[in-house]
Amino acid sequence: MFSHPWIKRLLLLASHGGVGFIGFALGIYMLPILTAPSSPSDVAMMQVLKQTQYVADVQRDLQDSDLLHWGEGTLRVGADVIAFDGELAPGPDYILYLSPEFVETEADFNRLKSTMTAVGSIKTFDRFILPLDSSVNLEDFNTAIVWCESFGQFITAAQFRNK
Repeated sequence: MFSHPWIKRLLLLASHGGVGFIGFALGIYMLPILTAPSSPSDVAMMQVLKQTQYVADVQRDLQDSDLLHWGEGTLRVGADVIAFDGELAPGPDYILYLSPEFVETEADFNRLKSTMTAVGSIKTFDRFILPLDSSVNLEDFNTAIVWCESFGQFITAAQFRNK
């Protein structure tokens, strides 16, 4: 059936290239999971509960969320800390931003990015606690957004107060 040597070489090249691509893609997906630090403890999360001013649901079904880019859980915002308890799709270089408007698309994120404040890097995918700089006025913002800086990808967002 595949008697010509160039057909065999082409099939070998395609099959090996496909396997290599799949391995590379899995490596990009798995690396953040394998290198993630430990999530905050129950005790640390309980401390945040005492400081909570706002609570918001993080939903999986936002407009630009998809199979590989999503979040689901509870976001708690206090005067000097933001915490998340739930699940985020694993990925590299996640940054938490505060926005003055609710955002659920990459286009809206890019349009409003100059009005946002970056809170910090997210290194874990089931819980995180990030300190909030004292210069940040929560009254200027109503939404927290998880954004993948490396790939310019919207992950999820939660509106923690009405403006």
